[in-house]
Amino acid sequence: MNLQPHSHNHRPQDWAWPFWPALPLYPYGRRRTVCREIVKDTIWTFDQVQGVLYTVVPIRMSVIKLNAGGLLVYAPVAPTKECVRLVNELVAKHGEVKYIVLPTSSGLEHKIFVGPFARKFPQAQVFVAPHQWSFPFNLPLSWLGFPQKRTQVLPEDSRQTPFADEFDYAVLDINLGRGSFVEVAFLHKRSHTLLVTDSILSISAEPPEILQLEPYPLLFHARDNALQPIEDTPANRRQGWQRIALFAIYFRPNALGLTGLGEMWRDALKAPDHSPKAYFGFFPFRWQENWQQSFTALSANGRPFVAPILQVLILPQAPKQVLNWAETVAKWNFQQIIACHFDAPFACTPEQFRQAFSFLDKNAHNDNQNLLPEDLKFIKELEANLLKQGIATPPREK
Repeated sequence: MNLQPHSHNHRPQDWAWPFWPALPLYPYGRRRTVCREIVKDTIWTFDQVQGVLYTVVPIRMSVIKLNAGGLLVYAPVAPTKECVRLVNELVAKHGEVKYIVLPTSSGLEHKIFVGPFARKFPQAQVFVAPHQWSFPFNLPLSWLGFPQKRTQVLPEDSRQTPFADEFDYAVLDINLGRGSFVEVAFLHKRSHTLLVTDSILSISAEPPEILQLEPYPLLFHARDNALQPIEDTPANRRQGWQRIALFAIYFRPNALGLTGLGEMWRDALKAPDHSPKAYFGFFPFRWQENWQQSFTALSANGRPFVAPILQVLILPQAPKQVLNWAETVAKWNFQQIIACHFDAPFACTPEQFRQAFSFLDKNAHNDNQNLLPEDLKFIKELEANLLKQGIATPPREK
């Protein structure tokens, strides 16, 4: 497995993404892309980054070479000049982009790139997960820039697609009232690789390569207070990454305290950097000594797990459906998973995949598998508030 990144060109104009106001996430109008070959001459990943307040995580599309020539794209990212050039390097060798798959109905951060990406590859057929919806208004897909004449919903029966001989897929579709949570897991049979969007992930202790290209967000979060200077060391990059992961997964992990306003102002005045890049010296975070334990429990050496927000808020809405889906996927023969966020690829057996959903089993004892209950507190409070306001519905009987 060759994980060497392709040559990084340093032409910042190729990183430009002018449509960023549609989903105003960091790094806004400038997105870099790292392409890695995961399975020789067969699967490549394309990583970009995005986030809020420097809490940045990778977002990833996968490109798979078809037996008959040509390429299938799973979960497109922003088609910057650099990204399109990297895809075209594959096209020159392996044939044109034939299929583009949007494997989610709710993930705006994936959906927003499908229209622009499809326009760059006008011969590709676009397949989308069922029950697409948009918030706050439910707009038809053509309004979101999807090419009307060549977009279709993935058939319920995966044998009815033109790529059925090479891929199996299983659709998880949970009706949440205002919209659906939909995720389509794809199995590439020949390479024993499972592609997923958000349902399962793995986090390693080292920062992903795409974040190392512009490490400022890592270094920003590595600090303990506003008065510390930004210092670029491998240890700081690692510390920043682990804290970002805790943030991104829990929103408010237990080890994170927030600074009072008065103290925050006083510190900001004394901070070494007052530039907009440094948020004018503001740094509201106070990490407690024990934050590292939270990360160790979360990462568990890269063990695959289901994100807490899904464990608490979404999947308990339809436990039987989720478990049926997980069991379908666990019948497939795969050895590794490529997810759209955090680490990829990561080793995972069908048994481990099924095990990750055992928090929904009625008589399972490993609730939330090793995640610390105190770190889940904020998400559980969020659930309680949403229930109180009638926005969420209580978990169904398992």
